[in-house]
Amino acid sequence: MPTRRQSLQALLATAAAVTFPALANDTWPARPIRMIVPFPPGSSPDLIARIVTEKLAQVLGQPVVIENRPGAGGNIGTGLVAKAAPDGYTLLFTINGPLVTAPSLYRNLSYDPMKQLAPVTLVATSPNVLVVDARLPVHNLREFVALAKSKPGALNYGSVGNGSAAHLAMEQLKAMAGIDLEHVPYPGFPQITTAIVGGQIQAGFMVPAIAMPMVNAGKLRLLAVTTTGRTALLPAVPTVAESGYPGFEAISWQAILAPAGTPASIVDRLYRELVKIIGSEDVRERMRAQYFSPAGTAPASLRQMMALEKARWERVIRAAGVRPEN
Repeated sequence: MPTRRQSLQALLATAAAVTFPALANDTWPARPIRMIVPFPPGSSPDLIARIVTEKLAQVLGQPVVIENRPGAGGNIGTGLVAKAAPDGYTLLFTINGPLVTAPSLYRNLSYDPMKQLAPVTLVATSPNVLVVDARLPVHNLREFVALAKSKPGALNYGSVGNGSAAHLAMEQLKAMAGIDLEHVPYPGFPQITTAIVGGQIQAGFMVPAIAMPMVNAGKLRLLAVTTTGRTALLPAVPTVAESGYPGFEAISWQAILAPAGTPASIVDRLYRELVKIIGSEDVRERMRAQYFSPAGTAPASLRQMMALEKARWERVIRAAGVRPEN
């Protein structure tokens, strides 16, 4: 039988175990926070992350330090966060690829985004745009599809790698339109732009921030956007869906997540502060300048979006037989 003293010590130990984490959460953050961006400096997620973290550091009273950890389509940096301590001092700023398409593409992915990451908020969304060489004799998507059908396999398109959003968007269009195009992977969108202007390839889905300067210069022709409805970012541009392919959608999005197990109080505070930041007019203007629409959703909404997008793109990947090495 334990003595009264032993029982009291046990009770105090239990109380401490409950109280100390709560106190730790109340004092969070007490030191700088790492924001892992699994893409290189100057990339679209890096640019948007810097807009957000600049404000987040101000409201939290601690530095939020961006750490670029590129590689394997974002999987390396994402895996680092999935395995990090769930203490609120390591966060992830990433795009949809490592969260919703990587599990279907990589047989030996080192992390499970649905189990090892805790959604915080959807930060922003952006359409992709279908562009072609301005010298090509097409002025809309219907004419492009007609040209492709008249020359099966003769037209080439570029993407930023096998399984990338640009690759999967074109595979989706190929399946819906019944056309045959040859895929040519490139290291980045600037190289795709150079290849189209140089005549090595004829088309590609691209992010607007890269494509629009060349569209405005008359080097590329913009045929369609990939949102389900017209976007306020490019209101005069028709969608792929309205151009004859209802249901077509291929947006890019960016989100912030934490390691699974991060205290709910920390996730909730991050969410509340980020929603206010994303809703501020100066941040919204800076995002729109990069052709992103500000978002700011609850963690549960982001988790639901991840699940739906994962299921949708898994169907495209399986139907097209896409593999990272193909």
